Amino acid sequence: MSKLVDLVNQKYQNPNVANFPDFRTGDTVSVHVRISEGGEGNKTRIQLYEGICIAMKSKGKIDGHFRVRKISSGMGVERVFPFHSPAVEKIEVISKGKSRRAKHFYLRERTGRGAKVSIDYDRAE
Repeated sequence: MSKLVDLVNQKYQNPNVANFPDFRTGDTVSVHVRISEGGEGNKTRIQLYEGICIAMKSKGKIDGHFRVRKISSGMGVERVFPFHSPAVEKIEVISKGKSRRAKHFYLRERTGRGAKVSIDYDRAE
């Protein structure tokens, strides 16, 4: 039965996952997302979504995803990206955050300097 599940999952895996950098919660990431604009031509373009990764689930597995939060026009916006989504083209790590938590949901209530995650210079390249 597990072989059958693996065969089905292979069909839906994103080949770009192997090229994703190693990142974790607290890191500031820039996600390149493929956006399809409506119309007859079905044009697609790449849009950047840059923010702090506040949660991850099952990294590398077919049901795994990560949540990115950014502040846009003074309002917090969160977006969930499945690792194996064909819409996710590339992920870039902007800065590595110093974090002792697995989930950063406390950032939802904070604004300004309180919503900042300090940089981890030990992990920075």
